[in-house]
Amino acid sequence: MKKIAVVGVGYVGLVTGTCLAEIGNEVIGVDIDKKRVDDLNNGIIPIYEPGLSELVVENIKQKRLTFITDTAAAVKESEIVFIAVGTPPLPDGTADLSYVKAVAETIGKSMNGYKVIVNKSTVPIGTGDTVSRIIKQYYDGKFDVVSNPEFLREGQAVNDFMKPERIVIGNGKGEAQKIMTELYKPFEAPLVLTDVKTAEMIKYASNALLATEISFINSIANICEKLGADVVSVAEGMRLDKRIGKYAFLDAGVGYGGSCFPKDVKALIQIAHENGERFSLLEAVEDTNEAQKQSLLTKIQSLLGKDLEGKKIALWGLAFKPQTDDIREAPSLVIIRQMLEREAEVVAFDPIAQKQAESILGNKIKFTTDFYETVRGVDCLVIVTEWSEFAGADLKKIKSLMKSPNIVDGRNVFEKEKAESEGFNYIGVGR
Repeated sequence: MKKIAVVGVGYVGLVTGTCLAEIGNEVIGVDIDKKRVDDLNNGIIPIYEPGLSELVVENIKQKRLTFITDTAAAVKESEIVFIAVGTPPLPDGTADLSYVKAVAETIGKSMNGYKVIVNKSTVPIGTGDTVSRIIKQYYDGKFDVVSNPEFLREGQAVNDFMKPERIVIGNGKGEAQKIMTELYKPFEAPLVLTDVKTAEMIKYASNALLATEISFINSIANICEKLGADVVSVAEGMRLDKRIGKYAFLDAGVGYGGSCFPKDVKALIQIAHENGERFSLLEAVEDTNEAQKQSLLTKIQSLLGKDLEGKKIALWGLAFKPQTDDIREAPSLVIIRQMLEREAEVVAFDPIAQKQAESILGNKIKFTTDFYETVRGVDCLVIVTEWSEFAGADLKKIKSLMKSPNIVDGRNVFEKEKAESEGFNYIGVGR
């Protein structure tokens, strides 16, 4: 058992702290938001993540997990201190390190002996040096700063943490290496022991490559539409190449969103610029993704005509991906804006992310609590998120409820032939 502080109990920090408590460590989660801390101590979590709520409640009950607002107290009590605060993008794409720096200062002022300081936040290359320099301004004793990037998929985060494909430890040497390898020993995953800057780059490079795969297959999909080829079969054939792999991000759709890919792609482009390099490939990835988010408009207009004023459009899915309530950079927000600008009426459904969308969109669109009710009397159904329940929907029932049988399937949820056999005017992506 180790005593651990996790500063910042947002998405990454909460999953990290809870899972480390689950394997027997004593974890203190720290956040400046008192309401969030009070809610967490009562088992109320601020995000939707399958399986996380139950783990939080159980580990609080077992007294392995607690939440406080006092960072200094948590640092003093702990052997390992994780920094897991947000690094939102600035207007130029650079990661905002103000929260990381503020925590580093508090850590430096609170140190009472040797500790391992772990950067869990996704941070620009060189941030480990920055954190070390800040701590040294206030503490002249021994400590180590380690980069330990997270590779958590929203909707799969608990499983990803408990069954990791790899664990990267930057500055994995000496006492820090011993402590960190002991911490992660229960997971039996491959360890990548490297220097701090390399560990920081591994995170950015991984997300950038996955984003590149998405923009690549979406570009292929757009060509498939022109040629009459089927991108789903193209992806199936590609994945059988072991050099590409069966888990490659080759599902064509309306583009990537969320809290990681957009931010990390922008940040890596900016890091390259700051070091005299132009990352033309990633710039193209970003441009392709932004264009893909807007691509459904022309498909909707091809079915309903250019003038969408007064047309009723149903949207299935608001989250940027299934199994999460995250709508940050979600394609749904782009599509909704396009519809509202053209004075269409929008009604939407999402099984989890509706509350988040309502906080942003207010009464600009209508929301329903049943995906069948969403299509009642609409001119077109637009599918934006591939929730599993959508794939099992009754097409006959959907058609009977709609005013006009038009489907624009932004995630290729339905089989084109089946939808058309039921009498739908169906347009997918790359099909």
